[in-house]
Amino acid sequence: MDEEEDRRLAAITPEITRRSIDLLRKVVGLYPEERIAQEALDCADDILAEYGTDGLRILVMSLTGWAAVETEKDALASKRPLDSMIDDMMLTWLEANPEA
Repeated sequence: MDEEEDRRLAAITPEITRRSIDLLRKVVGLYPEERIAQEALDCADDILAEYGTDGLRILVMSLTGWAAVETEKDALASKRPLDSMIDDMMLTWLEANPEA
């Protein structure tokens, strides 16, 4: 990244990170679970409309950071290797997408 891009992204990072936390607050425990995807799409659409692709990039970085930290915490708490946690995610994906 160049300095201009760094400044541009840094300026919107706090707001996008707050919105990623708001999104998680909405979707954790949401039922039926199918509504999670719609909430995520709505959030992404709002951020794209307001901040463009820079906003989406920050949203992805923020959510990936939260997911990585929580996966690591879960692995430590369950005394399982990180790869085992990711393998479970892959298994869930495979079960949901049998044709893939």
